Amino acid sequence: MQKTLLAVLNRIESSVIGKPHECRLALACLLAQGHLLIEDLPGMGKTTLARTLANTLNLSYQRTQFTSDLLPSDIVGISIFNSDNKQFELHQGPIFNQVVLGDEINRASPKTQSALLEAMAENQVSIDGITHTLPKPFFVIATQNPLFHAGTYPLPESQLDRFMMKISLGFPSVEAEKNILLADSLAPTKTQELPDLIDTETLSDMQNNIQKIHASDKIIEYIIALCRISRGQYIAETETKIVCKPLSPRAGKALLSAAKAWAFIDGRDFVLPDDIKAVFYNVCEHRLEQDIMESQQHDTTSISAQILDSVNVLNPLND
Repeated sequence: MQKTLLAVLNRIESSVIGKPHECRLALACLLAQGHLLIEDLPGMGKTTLARTLANTLNLSYQRTQFTSDLLPSDIVGISIFNSDNKQFELHQGPIFNQVVLGDEINRASPKTQSALLEAMAENQVSIDGITHTLPKPFFVIATQNPLFHAGTYPLPESQLDRFMMKISLGFPSVEAEKNILLADSLAPTKTQELPDLIDTETLSDMQNNIQKIHASDKIIEYIIALCRISRGQYIAETETKIVCKPLSPRAGKALLSAAKAWAFIDGRDFVLPDDIKAVFYNVCEHRLEQDIMESQQHDTTSISAQILDSVNVLNPLND
């Protein structure tokens, strides 16, 4: 299973050139049964990453372009009356796929964005009072442009909290950009023609095994301490307080699941503090940001870094 997983990761990295860390984060998010938000400028490879994940893992895939006039029914589907049998029939929307790409999600209105909430939280949708179960695995990848771009709406906090991780691909290195320019015309066809590496049953087994990975009491205490700092706990050494939005218990659970997936990719059946640190920024920064516009300035002293520096790994709950 580990050999298969590494082959999957290598294939993803070969399509999204020069971004091994971001590819691993995306795979860890899927294995942890979360959802992924990718924020970046247009043309940075966001859609390529989503399509490659779906193709490599042999999952059904549907892309929806979010626009200002997109309706909730365009995402979940609609019941249409069939005059032949005198019954309403459900015409399923793109949400009924295993990997759903919401491209430029913050160009749609908040009402349309909220159509994803039930699906992401409960793996089901309600249409005309009837609940419909979504396929498993179910993975939402949403892309968004930075908020300073014209025609964008900020995602509601409740929507942001449904995304286990938020990543940004960023500009490639010089060498990676050379490879992108040379391989760009071949990438779409090569990805579609590659043989399957994994099936749905194997992927489901991997997700179940991740939940069984051991997290010691110290690891749990470390996660709790990180969350407590965000909720206004004073830092004894500096007598200062980090001002940010508090991390909820859901954020703590997401952090633990993501760290387990990170350990699983490393071939371990236990979580280390380094696993928490490796995923903390991407799991928590979009939940912590006090001012979304400030987050676009790419400050090197992120809120996540301040919180990580404030907790003693060896004795995390020592007040």
